[in-house]
Amino acid sequence: MRQPDRLADLVVELLDPLGPVSARRMFGGVGLFHRGLMFGLIVRDELFLKAGAANLAAFEAAGEAAFSYETRTGTHTLRSYWRCPPDLLDDGETFRDWARKAIEAATEASRAKPKAPRRRATGP
Repeated sequence: MRQPDRLADLVVELLDPLGPVSARRMFGGVGLFHRGLMFGLIVRDELFLKAGAANLAAFEAAGEAAFSYETRTGTHTLRSYWRCPPDLLDDGETFRDWARKAIEAATEASRAKPKAPRRRATGP
């Protein structure tokens, strides 16, 4: 297993051809961003990628699992992020294909979200 920072550095390096990819610490892990959209998450030394209509079947076919975490009330599963097959990191081109699809899923998800209404300032 790789350390989160080392894994994040490796992912950022492998994805350099895709354009600006950054890693930011968050929620006890590391979030991976492309042009401001989060498409990946590193938690417990594991890489999870955003899943959507175009790539969910690939995660399932690879036998991977959705991201889950424990709370006081039990296990919660976040089906929008799935574990990336670890061997993909050994093949940069294949990994970039999976990452492109994760970025597409993040883009689709951001379009599907309704924009919050702007609050109007109230005052005298």
